[in-house]
Amino acid sequence: MTLFSPSRLAAALLAASALLPLHASAALFDDDEARKAILDLRAKVESIRLDLQNRIDVKADKSSTLDLVNQNELTMQEINKLRGQVEVLANELSNAQKRQKDFYVDLDNRLRKLEPREVNIDGKAASVDPSEQKSYDAALAVFKSGDYKAAATALQDFVRMHPESGYAANAQYWLGNAYYAQRDCKSAIAAQLVVLKSYPDSPKAADAMLNIASCQTELKDKAAKKTLQDLIKQYPDSTAAATAKERLGAK
Repeated sequence: MTLFSPSRLAAALLAASALLPLHASAALFDDDEARKAILDLRAKVESIRLDLQNRIDVKADKSSTLDLVNQNELTMQEINKLRGQVEVLANELSNAQKRQKDFYVDLDNRLRKLEPREVNIDGKAASVDPSEQKSYDAALAVFKSGDYKAAATALQDFVRMHPESGYAANAQYWLGNAYYAQRDCKSAIAAQLVVLKSYPDSPKAADAMLNIASCQTELKDKAAKKTLQDLIKQYPDSTAAATAKERLGAK
């Protein structure tokens, strides 16, 4: 077996300890438990190194040096073992950090989908939940498909579940239209009166009033004329008011 001088042994040991991956500590900095484990391992390596160096300093004869060479080989084996443990810890922590990052990215995306969004409804800005938007769009799609009975049910459910929604006035208005399309004028009038009572500032209010007048006309209700006059008075700048003027002029 080749004998090494004390200085060469010290150099070899220092080189071995330097093999510990420097990137591990940087990668583990955010995880206190893993960082502590690696620091403990490195402290153990340093303790072994200091012990060996001390033996080299106090035992310089040939026989002692031979013992130190053997001890050095055992030390190198332990260093390699510790190095492997550090690498395993670093790998496990890296994987855990990636899973955690992926989890938070996914959670953030899910939360964003649930956040209210600013939308423009008939020229007015409103904050609407995604579930609200989906429910309203689905109900309106049923109306546009021509299934007015199912549309009435869907629109009525929407208003009941979302009475404060930015789409509530519109849903109530289309509910009245769904009844009117079924030639149920009494239900249509009742639905449009809710628009006037609950959402008087809605852009749909004037149209709701015009629809009431249309239903009253079909029912041969003399109140139709007064409804048209009230429409012109309350919403003079609306398109519905212009139509009301035409109808009154034709009478």
